Amino acid sequence: MLTIPADAYEVILRLSAAALIGGCIGLDREVRRKPAGMRTHALVSLGAALVMVVVVRSPGVDHLSAVTRVIQGIIAGVGFLGAGTILKSDHAMVHGLTTAASIWLVASLGIACGIGQWIAALVALALALLILILGEPVERFVHRIAGKRGEPPPDDATPR
Repeated sequence: MLTIPADAYEVILRLSAAALIGGCIGLDREVRRKPAGMRTHALVSLGAALVMVVVVRSPGVDHLSAVTRVIQGIIAGVGFLGAGTILKSDHAMVHGLTTAASIWLVASLGIACGIGQWIAALVALALALLILILGEPVERFVHRIAGKRGEPPPDDATPR
């Protein structure tokens, strides 16, 4: 019979939580048909958590120094992955910035899960989902209001 060490449950919890939390953010991107979806976000978060769990659980390691170096590496490395989702269209419009930001965020969420910072991870997840879900309607509303009040004068208009 296979027995699982008690501390293995903690590892399973941290990695599972990271994948689930990353997947939640990615689900929003998936529904909106963005370049990186649920699987990408879940994998980025899981990968960040895995690296953190390995470092935190490594015996004989100066944990504070190692943890900070690993966090720096993850954040910098994921920046390149996020950059791959940013596109410039023919009309000089930039697309994919929110998806790139969400990839960076899920790496941070994975880090939080990997070191067991549950409250920080859950609060950040809730705030991120609020921003992603409600952000677009709020932006449209603000643009609509600003467009009515702050329309620029026509080119040939003279100031009064």
